[in-house]
Amino acid sequence: MTDYDKSYARVRAGMRLVFNLLARIEIHGLENVPEEGGFILATNHISRLDAPLLMLTCPRRVNVFVAEKYRNFIGFNWILKATDAIWVKRGEADRMALRRALEVLGRGEVLGMAPEGTRSRDATLQRAKPGVAFLAVRAKVPVVPVAVTGTQELAAYLSRLRRVPLSVTFGEPLLLTPGEGERVSSAYLETASDQVMARIAALLPGEYRGVYADAVA
Repeated sequence: MTDYDKSYARVRAGMRLVFNLLARIEIHGLENVPEEGGFILATNHISRLDAPLLMLTCPRRVNVFVAEKYRNFIGFNWILKATDAIWVKRGEADRMALRRALEVLGRGEVLGMAPEGTRSRDATLQRAKPGVAFLAVRAKVPVVPVAVTGTQELAAYLSRLRRVPLSVTFGEPLLLTPGEGERVSSAYLETASDQVMARIAALLPGEYRGVYADAVA
């Protein structure tokens, strides 16, 4: 076990202790998580707790994208330093972050990201950015959709001295493969990213589906 693996294991142990005190977690679909090889965990984003929860519940080590503004955020600083977070600048094409993400996937590791690019203010799905499809197609790796519920309600439950019920559901892997002769254009990446979001929406209760409610058949 490398020093990085040891640090990650310590962080997970700490997170498990905290989450066990504050929440009741249900995990579904672990059989859908590949045991080896690189892939992307694509999750909805409703709270700052989503990334730590993803790292805690996924059986494999997860490298996560984190917005630059959280680099000195005291609440998560100890987690992010120990897990070698990929810092990303919002509102622009951060080539350095994309390069690091491709390196992670190229090493056969797991990348966790929120295709929406930012937290949803009302806990419903927002329109995805094309980054998830770009990385999946470029790295030739599958995308595992993940649905998280409950994290946005933590404060309300704690105010009543109750543990918040959280749910994490891992869906079946999706491989985004352009058709023969199909150009990987901006339009293709947008459509493919919407495919990923539709998979996430299908794992969520109806009130969370937002702009992708009609995409769930």
